[in-house]
Amino acid sequence: MTADKPNSPKGPATDPPKASLKNSKNPLEGITLETILTKLVEDYGWERLGEKIRINCFVSDPSIKSSLKFLRKTPWAREKVEQLYLWRSRTGWDPRDRSK
Repeated sequence: MTADKPNSPKGPATDPPKASLKNSKNPLEGITLETILTKLVEDYGWERLGEKIRINCFVSDPSIKSSLKFLRKTPWAREKVEQLYLWRSRTGWDPRDRSK
């Protein structure tokens, strides 16, 4: 085998570039869970957020730190938070705006 022989069809030449894997169509790409949670708390407040998503860490002595710890360990809860954030982003609805 010589060094100038092209890669075999199953080698690295046919693997998708790593950059293309990062260019997913995930609308949350590059947005941290902390950013999402902080924005929702700013917009809704803990009390209203706890009403919208029934999670104990939002109603019983809530904090960003404790909520992040819970959300990172609980996929179903994280999904609900991400869905609310995406819905709010898509609709542009602001809970503080009483005219809508």
